Amino acid sequence: MSAREQLVDRTRLQGLIASERADFAERNAVSKQHFEAADEHLWTGVPMAWMAKWPGGFPLSMVGARGARVVDVDGHEYIDFCLGDTGAMAGHSAPATVAAVERRAAELGGITTMLPTEDATWVAGDLAKRFGLPQWSFTLSATDANRFALRKARQLTGRPMVLCFSWCYHGSVDETVVVLAADGARSRPGNVGPAVDPTETTRVCEFNDLEAVERLLADRQVACVITEPALTNIGIVLPEPGFMEGLRELTRQTDTLLIIDETHTLSAGPGGCTKAWGLDPDIVTIGKAIGGGIPIGAYGMSAAVAEQLKADEDADFIDTGGVGGTLAGNALSLAAAHGTLDEVLTASAFERMEALATRFTAGVDAAIERYGAPWVCVQLGARTEYRFMPEAPRNGGESAAADDPELDEWLHLYMLNRNILMTPFHNMALICPTTTEADVDRHSELFDQALASLFG
Repeated sequence: MSAREQLVDRTRLQGLIASERADFAERNAVSKQHFEAADEHLWTGVPMAWMAKWPGGFPLSMVGARGARVVDVDGHEYIDFCLGDTGAMAGHSAPATVAAVERRAAELGGITTMLPTEDATWVAGDLAKRFGLPQWSFTLSATDANRFALRKARQLTGRPMVLCFSWCYHGSVDETVVVLAADGARSRPGNVGPAVDPTETTRVCEFNDLEAVERLLADRQVACVITEPALTNIGIVLPEPGFMEGLRELTRQTDTLLIIDETHTLSAGPGGCTKAWGLDPDIVTIGKAIGGGIPIGAYGMSAAVAEQLKADEDADFIDTGGVGGTLAGNALSLAAAHGTLDEVLTASAFERMEALATRFTAGVDAAIERYGAPWVCVQLGARTEYRFMPEAPRNGGESAAADDPELDEWLHLYMLNRNILMTPFHNMALICPTTTEADVDRHSELFDQALASLFG
């Protein structure tokens, strides 16, 4: 740590938190009333438990959202860098998405019919072009896409185990809620009611550790490695040079499938990291963003994987083993994806989004340097995140060790009280096609002021 880098004065920080909590409660009285009233019939007081994770003691109650803006019941308009934790990467209610949904639901009619539509064919073709995998199937979430991909990998290889990386995030897939501890693999703290201990189904090691991957694949009991090309939900952890290439080589040597989860890393470009970095997975999974906010997920397969699965006479993929659902691939989701992919999440949009994310990162870096904060900011395309550690984390364990609930709460409340939404689970900012330079610069201004109040 350099001479200019300062440790956090915890007494000062606690005073700042108390002040921001008081301001939050005062300025959001109606949201607080909504939350208290909802508690009578909504378990945890919110429609979905994660919504209670916002700081301040209660979440804001939303009235509406357009583009990169959210409006709450107290009349405050926020610059939104959370974007539904990636679900609204295209921006809220993008006109092309709304038009496609209206046409499907109102003009043509039919939201879910258990029948295919032309939109499905178009979206599958577009995803094939973006990611380089020719065969696609649809789900209602990336979690489902990951779950189905794991089942197919086990069916195809006849192997019982999967391998993932410590502190990874692949939705609520049971096999991946596992971390590496000092005494070996263990269920991730807070894991709720797993059907079996995930260490019975899963091997785990740290991201960027090829030696560990080689050791864990050596006995050929692992059906697949599932990974994001860069970890995201534990702070952005980028692969070191040669890691992804080495991972591909090790999986080929052991006849292990490689599944790449691009749900959050789509921020790297129209075809995610797979396209941007020239990766060669057997299966790609994706969700959230491609529907512009309408629930959807998808998984793409290489020609070899798709053909082997079709030729498997022991697998009933159409009926009992269909691992789908009557709402998967529904007409509304596919219409939304068609409109979003065709007109919103385009190559030119990603170029602009990444440029703004670079501007955002530069603003954060400038303040960190100015006040000697022992923090780092890491960018992945249109996504950027500051972490409370002096150097970029090399793996999930290092990043998890840098968690600081007090700093998290303070910075989130500081921004909320000044009309900026950051992702509540961590300090991630995502840029959408309608984010502006002024939006980014406003965050830079406030981030500088925040650090001045803590370190100045």
